[in-house]
Amino acid sequence: MEDLLNEWLWRDEYWLPPGIHWQDIEMKEDEGHYPVPRDLIYTLPLAFAFIAFRYVFERTIAVPLSKCLGVKDRIRIRPASIPKLETFYKQNNRQPTQSEVVNLGKQCGLSQRKIQTWFRHRRNQDRPSNTKKFCEASWRFVFYFIAFTAGLASLINAPWSWDLRECWRGYPKQPVSEAHYWYYIMEMGFYVSLLLCVSVDVKRKDFKEQVIHHIATIFLIGFSYCANFVRVGTLVMLLHDSSDVLLESAKMLHYGGWTKICDSLFVVFALVFLWTRLVVFPGRVLHTTLVLSLEFFEPFCGYYFFNALLLVLQALHIFWAYLILRMIYKFMFMGKVERDERSDEESEVDDEEEEDEPDEEGDECSWEQRKGAINSKLASLANNCVLNNLTNQRNINSRLPKAR
Repeated sequence: MEDLLNEWLWRDEYWLPPGIHWQDIEMKEDEGHYPVPRDLIYTLPLAFAFIAFRYVFERTIAVPLSKCLGVKDRIRIRPASIPKLETFYKQNNRQPTQSEVVNLGKQCGLSQRKIQTWFRHRRNQDRPSNTKKFCEASWRFVFYFIAFTAGLASLINAPWSWDLRECWRGYPKQPVSEAHYWYYIMEMGFYVSLLLCVSVDVKRKDFKEQVIHHIATIFLIGFSYCANFVRVGTLVMLLHDSSDVLLESAKMLHYGGWTKICDSLFVVFALVFLWTRLVVFPGRVLHTTLVLSLEFFEPFCGYYFFNALLLVLQALHIFWAYLILRMIYKFMFMGKVERDERSDEESEVDDEEEEDEPDEEGDECSWEQRKGAINSKLASLANNCVLNNLTNQRNINSRLPKAR
């Protein structure tokens, strides 16, 4: 197996510049440690350790913290137990077409309106609670904060942080320090854990882009370590962590209802994100990997593959920047940030209000509660005497949330 890997996978021309062989970059103990692929074997058990630690963290720290910050979950109506509808919901479609609603109504002996109401309640039941989303955001915040702090401390005195040509001087025979080695292992283990948990985490509107991002990041970290692009890799990870810390903290405040602080923090996040991902990343990182590196070696397979992965990340940056700019537009012209357009909005399948009209006798009690809530709102509007609200009274009433 080792001979086969050496012959097909670890060929010199794939990983090293022309004219350089693996034996040319072997280092003695006093020269430092050269990164080798077997170092990354620790990332898989570390990923499972992250998952286990996250499970404990969310239940012992995140949940009590969510209560302290005032995170509240919406009370959702539990649909009646109807086996045929439940089977169709799980095996066929969560949003049945009109013809499917008619067929299901005939099978169950229910009206079309009741069928549609049942599916709406069932979809709402599967939507993640604010507490679940807060726990996920708090876990990521803790990791990104620790990773960014540790990465900044290890890179503040690194020569390539200030002179990007130092990323390639002496390449590929560049020793890797212990701090940067563990920085790499922790980051890769964390993203492997995110990829393993992607099916149980909150499914967001940019779900596919998130999966692509995680896969590209894992390949980028792993390949850059094996090809000893570690110096550039540390800069890439530091840039990403700098804005992710602000994003996750803004989410936490959003779920807790700290609207003003959340909006201010979101603006700071947007500025940091746009600056690091659309200015620094392409203007500095991509420039040094695409242009400055050619001053020190000729292009080879690893050079093209590494830059291809970086360009994939840049494409994702542009996609998320578009969503953020759209949020900034809403903030400027509507006065507040209602959602995090980048990654905090659930998929459109789940993004529906829990608002139902009274249809049958079984909803009579909840309808009385809703009428009470509507009357209370009307009284509040009358007391405030705000002309704009009174003018749009009908629209406001149609959007009132379900009474809890």
